[in-house]
Amino acid sequence: MLNITESRIRMVKKGDGKLKAVASITIDNCFVVHDIKIIEGNTGPFVAMPSKKTPDGEYKDIVHPLDNTTRDKLADLILVEYEKARLAEG
Repeated sequence: MLNITESRIRMVKKGDGKLKAVASITIDNCFVVHDIKIIEGNTGPFVAMPSKKTPDGEYKDIVHPLDNTTRDKLADLILVEYEKARLAEG
């Protein structure tokens, strides 16, 4: 199972944009994933994995969980850290 040993949230200050923060996580003290986005959706914030734009204009994840259990655990952890950072910001 996924063992996230560190998480960092960087708040984004871009007016009324939907991108609210960017997260980095460390897995088992040996693997880092940067540029996980926290986006404000219609029903609240959600997590979007790092992605790149393909030549045809489509965005593809470059790293992502392989199952829903891991995806949910990762999203929950990041959103809890995001809320802490948001509240600390004032």
